[in-house]
Amino acid sequence: MKGATVILGAGESGTGAALLANRQGLNAVVSEAGTILPSFRRELEQEGVSYEEGCHSPELVLNAREIIKSPGIPNHLPLLNEARRLSIPIISEVEFAGRYCSGYRICVSGSNGKTTSCHLIYHILQRAGKKVILCGNVGNSFAREVARNTADYWVIELSSFQLDGLFEFRTDTAVLLNITPDHLDRYENDFNRYAESKYHLSQLVKPDGHFIFNLDDTPIRRRTENAPPAARMYPFSLTQQVAGYGAWLEQDSREWKKSKMIIHTPPAPFAMTLENLALQGRHNVYNSMAASIAARLVDIRKESIKESLSDFQQIPHRLEWVGNVHGIQFINDSKATNVNAAWYALESIQQPVVWIAGGMDKGNDYSMLFDLVGKKVKAIICLGKDNQKIMAAFGDRVERLVETQSMEEAVITAYYLGAKGDVVLLSPACASFDLFQSYEDRGRQFSEAVSKL
Repeated sequence: MKGATVILGAGESGTGAALLANRQGLNAVVSEAGTILPSFRRELEQEGVSYEEGCHSPELVLNAREIIKSPGIPNHLPLLNEARRLSIPIISEVEFAGRYCSGYRICVSGSNGKTTSCHLIYHILQRAGKKVILCGNVGNSFAREVARNTADYWVIELSSFQLDGLFEFRTDTAVLLNITPDHLDRYENDFNRYAESKYHLSQLVKPDGHFIFNLDDTPIRRRTENAPPAARMYPFSLTQQVAGYGAWLEQDSREWKKSKMIIHTPPAPFAMTLENLALQGRHNVYNSMAASIAARLVDIRKESIKESLSDFQQIPHRLEWVGNVHGIQFINDSKATNVNAAWYALESIQQPVVWIAGGMDKGNDYSMLFDLVGKKVKAIICLGKDNQKIMAAFGDRVERLVETQSMEEAVITAYYLGAKGDVVLLSPACASFDLFQSYEDRGRQFSEAVSKL
């Protein structure tokens, strides 16, 4: 296979890259260290793409013309280090797909809120009649969509792992929502390394492009002060009026929902009252500000933006209302895979909470949740193979703390610990891969278990 384009990983990212490479006439070979899922195997076979599974063969990888690495594969595998020594280019699926994509790109990242913000931007543009595709970390891979579609606008969600593999890739608009501890296990428990990965997005904006960022987020603000991007900057804030273009909040001292979100971009600002937003909660004001700025920068009418923000439907697995059983509300926030996301969920709920949490810990520090848990949480249901860290953090902060090993057991236990007027909240603060295939699988099992009560 001398001179092949070797794709490491046969998940959504790797399979998408293989489809695009094959359609570009490249000699593509997929290498998967584990087992390829049947659906992806069928696609590769239908496209006539060669593959191996169960190993990364050195004779294949080290003779590659170029290596396309899936984001879930660590950067410093010995085989990749040897490839670098041999000067074999190693790029990401997003970097690869960017070579073949035309159209205006809006890239969104952040520790929390990026999926919601991407869906908001996509909804606004689609509702305005634009030909737009939503892809990346949010669903179908960028490469898969480039292989099979064209569009005038691309809304691309990027994780820190994906950003680590971007070098020549450029975007017209970048949105950076926040930087809070996440995936620290991948970054040797060094928050600054993780933060630099996120802030790398600002350096990928075209010089005549736009960088939209959260002025209230200290790690982002400090980096914009010390290493400002070449692009025009659009800060947004809930605590202060920004200088120049951006967005801020005019607070109503009597009632939060009467406060106004001010969006100031050329040619003129517009305002929207918070009570008219479909998505409520402080974190969703940030998401709505960012999406509104991004939409105005591609000339979407302010009236259209307001209508879109008013009729937006909540995305699955993100504070998704599942049902009411004998007066107990069940909410699926399975996409909350880090501590900060769980904080947002707990902060947004006013009723007493029975909290289902746990999973694969990513170097979590639970201390930021102590105050909220003390005020709002009456019981914690631990759902994971190893619950020791959560039990140690919250064991003396709640009345009841119970270990479970399946979603059905967790939901039944939460139901019996709850009372009329309570909320059972699945907001794990952890990755899903110890007991589930994905956060989507975890959320689906939660909904199914609730339906059986």
